Amino acid sequence: MRLLRCLGKRAALAGVPTYIEHFSKFSPSPLSMKQFLDFGSSNACEKTSFAFLRQELPVRLSNIMKEINLLPDRVLRTPSVQLVQSWYVQSLLDIMEFHDRDPEDQATLGQFTNALVTIRNRHNDVVPTMAQGVIEYKETYGDDPVSNQNIQYFLDRFYLSRISIRMLINQHTLLFDGSTNPAHPKHIGSIDPHCNVANVVRDAYNMAKLLCDKCYMASPELEIEEVNASNSEQPVSIVYVPSHLYHMLFELFKNAMRATVESHENSPRLPAIKVMVALGQEDLSIRAGFGYGLPISRLYAKYFQGDLQLFSMEGFGTDAVIYLKALSTDSVERLPVYNKSAWRHYQASQEGGDWCVPSTEPKNTSTYRVP
Repeated sequence: MRLLRCLGKRAALAGVPTYIEHFSKFSPSPLSMKQFLDFGSSNACEKTSFAFLRQELPVRLSNIMKEINLLPDRVLRTPSVQLVQSWYVQSLLDIMEFHDRDPEDQATLGQFTNALVTIRNRHNDVVPTMAQGVIEYKETYGDDPVSNQNIQYFLDRFYLSRISIRMLINQHTLLFDGSTNPAHPKHIGSIDPHCNVANVVRDAYNMAKLLCDKCYMASPELEIEEVNASNSEQPVSIVYVPSHLYHMLFELFKNAMRATVESHENSPRLPAIKVMVALGQEDLSIRAGFGYGLPISRLYAKYFQGDLQLFSMEGFGTDAVIYLKALSTDSVERLPVYNKSAWRHYQASQEGGDWCVPSTEPKNTSTYRVP
């Protein structure tokens, strides 16, 4: 029996390259926040979601797996990157188990939901593990400008892909696991149709404050200003995923608090972190002072066509601004797709710059003659 299981596993693994080649020929299908919302609130059908995900998840997994294979061999050979690859291979195989299953069978639907939970848990440590792989590569081979350029291009796309895959899995499991979330009964899966932005700001600030107080025995206060162009009497709310917004803000607050405390260690009083939440007709902006945002936070913002930008002023600090789409129809998934354009990015070589680099040595201008 053990031999049969071993042979079966080998046969499945042998089919992985064929699966990847097949599904990577399809482009991922980006969904808008409105589509997520409409499906979850009005016509949520487990069979429909099952049929969509058993096709879409292999497409998203295969597209990014093709790009993993384009990384430099020295990166691919690191233990951590090989571990991440094994997780993706196993998750693809888990989904393929359901490719010919009957969506009318309730047992199949339940097993599919359980498989998605297993996949989500398996990928919990993907971000730090992939980061560790890059560290292992650099510690062994040092910094190489060409490889660094390709790796950074890959990481942005890889982490965006991961965010999108978890979004699909979370929506399905939260909608169809047979229970409701008592803490958030009005949420549609992981989406809050009326996400109170200031409340999420306060939640993220309070958690960061706990860490700051523990580390520095002090923390800056929070000042929030809300500007609602649509209705000045109402708090700012949008259709959004609160956990995504919380992640962006928490990372910014952690860095903002550290910067504030360390730059004012000899001051009798810490300046407050000032946050402005401004809602226009099409965009929502959140500005946090003294911040040093992180790349992952920017990717969470970009996932639904937003952005996170930093504006620094020497001697003063840094403003971090989060831009989000206010309209659910404009909040559409930003998804990487494997194609010739992406392939060419990994083949790019480092060429000489086309701008002169200022010398640090002083020059005697009297030696120069006008031709």
